[in-house]
Amino acid sequence: MSNGNRRRRNFCDINPFFYAISLHKEITKRKLKDLFSKEKFSKTIKKEKLPNLISSHSSNIIRKGKGIDPVLQENKAINLELASSKINGMIIHPGEVFSFWKTVGKATKRKGYKAGRVILKNKLKPGIGGGLCNLGNTINWLILHSPLEIVELHTHSDALDPSAELNRIPFSSGTSVSYNYIDYRFKNNSDQDVQLFIWCEDGQLKAELRSEKEFPWKYELVEENHHFIKKNDKYYRSSKIYRNAIEKSTGNILNKELIWDNHSMVMYDYDLIPKNLIKKEKDKIQDHTK
Repeated sequence: MSNGNRRRRNFCDINPFFYAISLHKEITKRKLKDLFSKEKFSKTIKKEKLPNLISSHSSNIIRKGKGIDPVLQENKAINLELASSKINGMIIHPGEVFSFWKTVGKATKRKGYKAGRVILKNKLKPGIGGGLCNLGNTINWLILHSPLEIVELHTHSDALDPSAELNRIPFSSGTSVSYNYIDYRFKNNSDQDVQLFIWCEDGQLKAELRSEKEFPWKYELVEENHHFIKKNDKYYRSSKIYRNAIEKSTGNILNKELIWDNHSMVMYDYDLIPKNLIKKEKDKIQDHTK
């Protein structure tokens, strides 16, 4: 799994003219790389559902709270509706790779996309197609609960708004996508077809990952040592997120894998950080010595 944060910060710190040139360069490089790639990308859409449900997920589309622009939230809902319709029912055959951007395509005004929230220079700003990271993250959450192989993943802060602190779900946000060089991709390394369903309904983004037959394992995400810490007048979420592979027949944990050493800058009002989760540096050091 790769993390594109460092490279994106370098781009955003330079002159806008050079940023545009650099962006075009990265997009072109990705197109050329895919052109000469031997990978076979998924293209088949079928509305008939495969019989076995591997994993499912749902989340509220509209976020509410202090500092959250309701217009950008409504626009995000439109963007998610447009993009999810390109994915809904996608069949990934054995050996095929699913690419978020090859499936969704570039988000443009001409296609009906609106300005939603995007992260630029470590700040939340309006941008065409904003909110599609929610879609990428939902797919990633499904795949993390399956034996399929994630071949490309980029992350950004998962501390974007305070509502996520209530009934927190590990890795319920944080996946980053930006056309087309910051992609989300997974490979079907199994011996059977799998299928993605993702749609908007009753104010929620809903998703299912299905297959032809049941796999012998199930997966769970576990977050450990979750807290917030202040560094140089900024607050960060800190935690380690693990994925457990569990044998269904016995309930035994077969493997525990660290999938994200999370260190996310808080991008909402610091007054809304749960006070009981804020640790001082000395408290953190003591925890490590236990």
